Amino acid sequence: MSAIASDESDTGIAHELTAFQQQILAILSEEARYGLAIKRELEEYYGSDVNHGRLYPNLDDLVEMGLVEKSALDKRTNEYALTDAGHDAIVNRLSWVFSRFATTESRAQEIIDLVDQVQE
Repeated sequence: MSAIASDESDTGIAHELTAFQQQILAILSEEARYGLAIKRELEEYYGSDVNHGRLYPNLDDLVEMGLVEKSALDKRTNEYALTDAGHDAIVNRLSWVFSRFATTESRAQEIIDLVDQVQE
């Protein structure tokens, strides 16, 4: 299974991301969102409250890394969007995980089945 080539030197900053930051990037890969919408998605994923003091510093870090772009929707609300570098970080991470997981034909098929389910 080599649909995506994985050059470990290309993953760069993706190695530095926490699981929480990776979840934020995954959420933003669907569409740009404002902070509270990201918070709600994370709370749904984790099944518990996500503290503002955890969310916004992580968003700021992702902006500083160039993985997320921050823009003002109004005086109180910022919108966050995935950058091309953020997209690449997600693809590189998935490629690395898939290359470790899909070590047999049946495991590769499991990934294909997951992708098919999402596309339905």
